[in-house]
Formats: sequence, C-alpha cells, structure tokens
Amino acid sequence: MVTVSIRKTNRLIISSALSIVLLTITLSIMLSSNHQHFLLNSSAQAQTFENNTDSVIIPNNIRLNLSELFTRVESSVLQVTDPSTLGLLGPRLGSGFVYDKEGHIITNNHVIAGGSGDLDITFLDGTVYDARLVGSDPYADLAVLKVEEDVPKDKLVPLPLGNSSTLKIGQPVAAIGSPFGLSGSITEGIISGLGRSLPSSVPQDPTIPPQLDVPSLPAPPAFSIPDIIQTDAAINPGNSGGPLLNMRGEVVGINTAIFSNTGSYSGVGFAIPSNMIKKVVPSLITTGSYTHPYIGITGLDITPEIAEAMGLQEARGFLVTDVTAEGPAAIAGV
Repeated sequence: MVTVSIRKTNRLIISSALSIVLLTITLSIMLSSNHQHFLLNSSAQAQTFENNTDSVIIPNNIRLNLSELFTRVESSVLQVTDPSTLGLLGPRLGSGFVYDKEGHIITNNHVIAGGSGDLDITFLDGTVYDARLVGSDPYADLAVLKVEEDVPKDKLVPLPLGNSSTLKIGQPVAAIGSPFGLSGSITEGIISGLGRSLPSSVPQDPTIPPQLDVPSLPAPPAFSIPDIIQTDAAINPGNSGGPLLNMRGEVVGINTAIFSNTGSYSGVGFAIPSNMIKKVVPSLITTGSYTHPYIGITGLDITPEIAEAMGLQEARGFLVTDVTAEGPAAIAGV
C-alpha cells in the first residue's frame, strides 16, 4: 500500500504588500511494499454495470453483511507482486482486482512503477499467473495489467464499479487487499470525507526509497489527484490497488494511501474514486496512457487572512500565485 505521511508545517508569510499566513502540508507516500516508500483506500430497481464485455446486475436494495460481501468478491481480489524488486524483505507487493473477462487487472501506478513490467498475480486460492503492464497513469495513480497465461474463465470474475459521486459521508464501506502480504484481508469502516486531493508522482530510481515533499507555496506539485475518498477502514502497506467496496459489493474506490506518521494505519485512509477508474482505465487499455486536461495555474483558496490583507469583503475565491508558461491559462491571458 501507499502510505501518506502528512505533517503540518509552520505557517509561512508571503511578504510584500500582502502579509498572509499559509498552511503547507508535507505529504509522503509509502509504496505498497514492505521496504520502499513513495511520496505521494427504497425501491428494488436494478442497475446495470458494464466492464467491456460483461454486465453485472445488482438490485439497488441489496445490502450485504461483511461475510456475504467477502464471499461475493474474494475470488476477484488479487495480490500483485513485482519479482524484479526483490529486496531484503521480499518483492514489492500490492493488491489489485479483476476488471473484465479479458484478464485485465486494476491496481495502483505506484505498485508497479520502477519495475520491469513483468508481474505476478496471485489469486486467493494460491494460484499464480504471469501478468504484463498494459498501461499506467501516474497522475491518477492507476495501472492496468493483463494476465499473460490462459486463465480459466470462471476465475476471472469482474467486480462491478459503483458510482462514487453518490457516496455520502458516514456510509459504510469495506477494504479488501493484502496488507503486509496477508492476502484476502478485509477491514470495515465508513466514508469519513469526500473531495480530498493527493499529489501524484512517480519514483525515478527503484533502488532508492523515493520521496516527494510538497514544497512551500508558490511551488506545489505539478498535479494533484482530485475527488479522493477518505475512509477510516484500516489500510496498510500492501493494500494499495485493492478495492474499496460499498455494502452492495460495488467498487467505489481503489485503496491508495494512508495518513500516518508511522507508515501504518492511523485511522485515515484515501482511495481513488471509481468514477476516475471509469474515465481513465478504458484509455489505458486501448492506448496505454491517458491525457489529462489542465488549466496551468498554481494558487490557493482565499482564507480570512488573505481576504483581510487584500481588502476583500468575503473570504472566498481562488488566489492565482503562478501560471505555467505557455499553458492554457497563460494563453487565455490569466
């Protein structure tokens, strides 16, 4: 799994005509390995879900208990290992889940980044198959693998993707994956928050534990992953890439990071929303990459301190502190 270590730093003062107090956050993400860190989870109407060629119909009134939920999805959640990253504590490992009957597996980009692209996937029954990297997107922290060997079709059971835009704070969820290599582990919790964001990055040298410190404004990371789901379901190293499920057995997110000063569970986890998966994964399968739209500005929300310093009546809006040269915003005259 990924661990995000977030610590609040001292408030910085931007000097000039404006004296404002800014809060900076330092984020670090532990790779889904035991030894590497990466800086950087009513009516009975029916709903139809499609993963390329297969459809799963789940009545809207279904509510499973945890045992039923695990039984329904256990054969679809896998352990992902990268033999090329073998170290003192074993290979880098993470989790993943079956996306379609064609053998595509979804996991996090940081689980496979820096490796050879040749991976092993292990089903809960212990069977191991070779898989290759099809495509990845560091800016959404998503990757798609494909099983290289002939896998019995009854072993490839796709998980349905839910609609993450309908999630409510307080809604129960469950995380399934391989924390610390303990495959087939389930933890429960609730949606603790919505609309969070995480910085995206890719490790450059797999032999060195990469780190990404979010620097003081006005130079934050180039891109952040938006609409992140916050949950208190226990997520630990090895959980990355595993599904975050609602009580109907639908994937509402992919577990990605935790807020921690120790590298282990501290009650706050993060998951990439399923609607991001729906948007990015088809492109990764067909082209190997995904092109993100962007504005090309850096800034921060207006705080009461900033509003007072600027003589604004209300603390609302966005303060642009930098513009990417030749980016869309610069071309538009921002």
